[in-house]
Amino acid sequence: MGSMKDWWEFDPQKESGSQDSPHAPVTDGQRRESLPLLTMAFGWGFLITGLLIGGSLGNGLPFDQIIQATLIGNLINFIIGALVGYVGYNTACNSGLLYKLVYGNFGAMAPSIFVALLTLCWQGIIVGAFGYAWAQSFDGSVFYAVAIFGGLLFTFTTFFGMKGVELVSIPATFILVAVGVYAGYLNVSEAGGWDAFLALSEQSAKTESLSLSQGVNLVIGSWIVGAIVMPEYTRFAKKAWVAIAIPFIVMIVAQWFLQIIGAMGGVVSGTYDFTTYMLAQGAVIGGIGVIAMSFALWTTGDANLYLPAVQTASVFKRPQKAMTVICGLIGTIIGLGIYAHFMGTINLLAAIAPPLIGPLLVGYYFTEKNRFKELNFYNLEALNWRAFAAYFVGATSTFIAPDYIAQSLLGLFVSMIIYFILSVISPRAIS
Repeated sequence: MGSMKDWWEFDPQKESGSQDSPHAPVTDGQRRESLPLLTMAFGWGFLITGLLIGGSLGNGLPFDQIIQATLIGNLINFIIGALVGYVGYNTACNSGLLYKLVYGNFGAMAPSIFVALLTLCWQGIIVGAFGYAWAQSFDGSVFYAVAIFGGLLFTFTTFFGMKGVELVSIPATFILVAVGVYAGYLNVSEAGGWDAFLALSEQSAKTESLSLSQGVNLVIGSWIVGAIVMPEYTRFAKKAWVAIAIPFIVMIVAQWFLQIIGAMGGVVSGTYDFTTYMLAQGAVIGGIGVIAMSFALWTTGDANLYLPAVQTASVFKRPQKAMTVICGLIGTIIGLGIYAHFMGTINLLAAIAPPLIGPLLVGYYFTEKNRFKELNFYNLEALNWRAFAAYFVGATSTFIAPDYIAQSLLGLFVSMIIYFILSVISPRAIS
């Protein structure tokens, strides 16, 4: 009984000795080397979202416009991720600590729990995708067995914190690039060459015709939630360029790469999931594809599970390892049903999450610079009503956004504007 109590109860001294404690800014000695962080970023960015979005674009836009939509959308997500990520790097704080500075000592619980719930839903999607890669369906004993195994595997490796996340990501990076390039080559060959592929793309675009702006909105919505949680990783960077490179690798490199592969698969093979059409090439090629996807999801699952574990540990003052186990089990259970409802889930999450960081960006870059330099967590007000008002207005605006504007982007901008105005009219007391 005593060991269970030790496992669950918060020990400030023990947690402060952790290499990645969520309860205080990381020290210089706790920051990580650049290469492991950058390979982790690629693994995190290698999320099946990119394949699915690419498949949707492949059925709605010709290939030249797919290139435009993905570049524009990923660039916007990168800019937001870089701005938020730099805050994490410069303050050495995770999102939970930053929310305390913005929303108040007690008020920070709301955005932290909200983000934890969002990332748990993402974790469920990854668990479900792991099961689907092997079962090629959402039903049956194989799907459930593999999905549960995947969820437990992610939980086990993430239990060791950033060290465990990095350990998986390094070998996975090389496997994923090789298989992704082969998947693209396979689709172009199946189409009969590059010119034939482009002609087929023009024809496929008429199936579900999308406008360029709609395509950009899909890309933004697919990863803007990831952009707002960048501090969880950039706080470990030793250099500013690494903090900026992390969102660049996630958005511009990994997600763009997957979106193109997904689009090619959608055009030629009728599916975004390269495991499906690689399995059609025979047991050897198909097996390589499934193993590569498994590595991708393993790396992503580890990186993603780390997010809600950090958030909940910070909010509830619990050991990070304990919250990793709890979040891992919850994500595994969610994963048995949520993956089949992927698009509806990401559209909702992507719309209502970004306004959370509007007050953070305004406070750090414009109205409350000293607060982020001093990092005084002891004399904060319980609740900053300005931040909550800004979020509420920003989140509400997403439901009335016109089709040509990304809901998530509009909500973020509105929350920033409202918070700036309220901060000017009624400045916060200096802590």
